[in-house]
This record gives sequence, C-alpha cells and structure tokens, in this order.
Amino acid sequence: MSSKSSRERMAFEPRQKKKRANKQPPVQSQKEPIKERNTARQKAASMAIPDVVSKRMVRRMAFFCGIPTGLGMSSFFIFYWIVSNEWLKIPASAVGVTSLGLFGLGVLGLSYGILSASWDEDRVGSWFGWGEFKSNFGRMMTAWQAAREASKKAKEN
Repeated sequence: MSSKSSRERMAFEPRQKKKRANKQPPVQSQKEPIKERNTARQKAASMAIPDVVSKRMVRRMAFFCGIPTGLGMSSFFIFYWIVSNEWLKIPASAVGVTSLGLFGLGVLGLSYGILSASWDEDRVGSWFGWGEFKSNFGRMMTAWQAAREASKKAKEN
C-alpha cells in the first residue's frame, strides 16, 4: 500500500494526468516578435512597485491595520474579564459594536497604510503620512477619472 497509485488523493492535491501515447504536436500560433515581447516586459517591469516602496507600504499596513485588529481580537477577552469579575454589566451588543468597529478600523488601516506611504523611492515621508495620503489619493482619483473617460470614449467609438 505504499505505492503512490494505491493511495487516495487528498482534496487539495491535483489530479495526475496520464501521458497520451498519440499526442499530436501543438499547433503553431502566430507569436509576437521578440522585440515587442521585450518592450512589453520592460514596460511591465517599469510599472512594478519598487521593493523599497513595497516594504514601506507593508510596514505601514501592519501598523495601521495591526493595532486596531489586535485590539478588536483582544476586546473579547477584555470584556469577558470585566464581566466575569463583575466590575461592570456590559450588554452583548456593546461588545459586538466595539469589536466590529475595531475590525472596521483595521480594514481602513489597510487602505490608509498603502496610500500614506511615500511612493517615491528616495523619500521616506512623514511618520503619520497625511501629506502623502492626500497626494496619493489625488493621484488615484485622477487615474480613475482618466480611466472612466477612456472607457466612455471607447464605448462611443
């Protein structure tokens, strides 16, 4: 029973495909010239987020999302401790609203972490990042408006 074929497949494992003996060679499609592929790769590489900026975004997301989310998870234990020691009588709805609010702040913290990071490789930005947030939010809104206008023009033509 130690053979691989007698063992049952796990739910997440891909199915093994048997090799076909009479397999025909794939049909040659028209490929784009090498020069065009290289320019497409260079364009994609130039549009990628630089590593320094990416790490900066992750740190800010961990901070602005991690603190409220951690407080949201620990609020259950804190409220339980308060109620079990009979210091206060706290309704369950107050516990739910408080934890939901903290988790909501965590979700907003993800977005704020990305937008408050300086997208310039050479500039770290401020601690709280409000100036960077305004600048990056403006860039994002301008890009959305340009994309919407381009979509409208494409539909008209």
